[in-house]
Amino acid sequence: QVQLVESGGGLVQAGGSLRLSCAASGRTFSSYAMGWFRQAPGKEREFVASISWSGDNIYYAESVKGRFTISRDNAKNTVYLQMTRLKPDDTAVYYCAADPDFSSAVEPDTVNRSWGRGTQVTVSS
Repeated sequence: QVQLVESGGGLVQAGGSLRLSCAASGRTFSSYAMGWFRQAPGKEREFVASISWSGDNIYYAESVKGRFTISRDNAKNTVYLQMTRLKPDDTAVYYCAADPDFSSAVEPDTVNRSWGRGTQVTVSS
């Protein structure tokens, strides 16, 4: 497993942008698919975006498609989530996840997944 630490959350007005980062420890980061999930108050955690180890394959939730961009830098052991045109509905704790298998990266959880502790994103109207 890998250890994950998210950063970059904060308070932003609707229409604004934020970039989240997730730093991973461990020498095998480049072999993991990486993903972002979020959990709003009173709601279940939901998938946001995922990226394969090479960066060649990417999935987005419909709710963020066209507004969010996931990327990774394997040399820096870091995955990013660039969020633009933010809406109040995007308010949530955002979690970084690492999966050995990209095909399962969109699942709510897997037995082999590593999770970060999350970073709060609050979008004011």
